[in-house]
Amino acid sequence: MRPIRPGEHGPAVVEIRNVLTTIGVLATPANGVSDLYDAATEQAVRAFQQSRGLSSDGIVGEETWLALDGARWRLGQRALYHGVSDPFTGDDVVQLQERLLEMGYDPGRCDGIYGQRTARAVAQFQREVGLAPDGSCGPQTLAALRRLGRKVIGGRPQLLRETAAFGSSGPALLGKRIVIDPGHGGPDIGVAVEDRGLRWTEADLAFDLAARLEGRLAAAGMRVFLTRGPASRLVTDRERVSLANDLGADLFISLHIDGHPNPAAEGVATYHFGSTSGVSSTVGERLAGLVQREIVARTGMRDCKTHGKVWDILRLTRMPAVRVEVGYLSSPTDRERLIDPRFRELVIESIMAAVQRMYFPVDSDVPTGSIDVSKLRALAASS
Repeated sequence: MRPIRPGEHGPAVVEIRNVLTTIGVLATPANGVSDLYDAATEQAVRAFQQSRGLSSDGIVGEETWLALDGARWRLGQRALYHGVSDPFTGDDVVQLQERLLEMGYDPGRCDGIYGQRTARAVAQFQREVGLAPDGSCGPQTLAALRRLGRKVIGGRPQLLRETAAFGSSGPALLGKRIVIDPGHGGPDIGVAVEDRGLRWTEADLAFDLAARLEGRLAAAGMRVFLTRGPASRLVTDRERVSLANDLGADLFISLHIDGHPNPAAEGVATYHFGSTSGVSSTVGERLAGLVQREIVARTGMRDCKTHGKVWDILRLTRMPAVRVEVGYLSSPTDRERLIDPRFRELVIESIMAAVQRMYFPVDSDVPTGSIDVSKLRALAASS
């Protein structure tokens, strides 16, 4: 869809304002709904984007519109079923998935997508309560879900399930699958700057980091896949997600480098699937925390923390996924580091240490910065 920006008029703006009013982030106008994208509408859009883990730019692009369209629904307002080519999405699906988790069923991640796994969980519930197991959520199924009590106790159901599933694979890296995603590529070069007579681009540096990480993790015994080559065509986020899902990857790490008009902006930040509404990938959040802490401890970069986002690259992947913004090319301080291959090796060692720590049981974890990643290679060679 064409992005809708502040100052525009038209029926698309009316629809956006209607949704914002319905979900309570824009006051009901006294004189009817205007078709002007005014300052109040922009402020409401920015607030909504921030609450959903989207980039808060005040522009309604495809990702923001899909989130707005899904936010208007509450569980019970429509019948839900699994559509293979065009699945239902929305807040009502999230509420259903959360309810199924509380009941002890496994709908997968609470991502707001009524996929096959959610339909299977609904069908299992229906069989156990004597309903026709068609995998759809209509009035009878909804009434049964509301009537019965919670089964899972002792912690957050999703955290318990994800942690158990991930921890059962054991601590060794040998044979585990990881997808490394160098951001941008093809005609999309990302951030670009001139320095010392050379042109440095986000796409090239991200691929260099990915290639280094591929070699080191492969030497440690992992099966490593890259989402693109050094000079490939433009690969969409949906294509990157599909590759990781089709491969059945255990982990997904997307590498980017940031930029900002203010050259004082610097530091590393790591993102995982999550929003302020409480929907998140708990294991993805742990991976983000480990990556962030290892990079900060080993490189001395400014700590810009971890953040939950609902970007497709994080929301649609069926494994723990993170996006790492390894500094700012627009910052003289970060750029001086990033163009140094020795610094990039430190970043790779940091990510390797985080990946290894992901497979340690939580009660057997080690302090940040303490893993000697050279021993990971030796361990793989002796296995």
